[in-house]
Amino acid sequence: MVDQAKEEELKKIAHRVRCDIIWALAHAQSGHPGGSLSATDFGVALYFYALKHDPKDCCWPERDRVIFSKGHVSPLVFSLLAESGYVPHEELKTFRKFGSRLQGHPNMDCPGIEVGTGSLGQGLSVAVGLALGLRMDGKKNRVYCIMGDGENQEGSTWEAIMSAGHYKLDNLCVVLDNNGLQIDGWVEDVMGLAPLAEKWRAFRWHVIEIDGHDMAQCMQAFDEARQVKGQPTVILAKTVKGKGVSFMENRAEWHGKAPKPDEARQALKELACPVEYLDF
Repeated sequence: MVDQAKEEELKKIAHRVRCDIIWALAHAQSGHPGGSLSATDFGVALYFYALKHDPKDCCWPERDRVIFSKGHVSPLVFSLLAESGYVPHEELKTFRKFGSRLQGHPNMDCPGIEVGTGSLGQGLSVAVGLALGLRMDGKKNRVYCIMGDGENQEGSTWEAIMSAGHYKLDNLCVVLDNNGLQIDGWVEDVMGLAPLAEKWRAFRWHVIEIDGHDMAQCMQAFDEARQVKGQPTVILAKTVKGKGVSFMENRAEWHGKAPKPDEARQALKELACPVEYLDF
């Protein structure tokens, strides 16, 4: 059983984060809404439930590490960091602006970012290296890697998956945003991945399959992953690209297209965001 009060708290944070995502995109008129909205719920569960971190001390040695391999979902990343207290909420207005710390892909100018990411297929390799290094140093820190399902079409990804299984990296947890879409269309049409869970299991991973929009399942998955010993864990989170905005849901064209002002207002209305989000 999960803590129901905590679950409700996380749902409220997820609502704010979705508002933040649209707000930042509306100011920038550029960015990636689809995958940001699909990963919001498990992203909130990670940052506000599972993750050991201190927004007042980004370099705290005991912190867990988070690698957003799908770095193009920076609207989500920066919204999570703003809600956590790493950056001021108002700074989201500067998203993708020249000189801003909040660029189109995460970079280390922004507090709370471990490594610059966005070249798909590379993030898990970084996470494997971090997990190995922490274990060699005798540290108890965990490493979390957020991936898109399209990344599983990359050969480098499977080398990293094989390495993590071989080295039994039980301090490593991948969350795979399984929304089924990539920039060119449905993943299964571009380069099919099925049967995905069986493939990860064959590479010696503990596999957890969840509804990535069910907050209780997200919380339980992170709890389960923490208890697994002797192998890394992947949480296959089934999600909807563009979740929460009717005209974005399950539409590949919203992978990397920001809403126009009238579209952003409609999205904010559908999400029931406060009126202060309409200041663009």
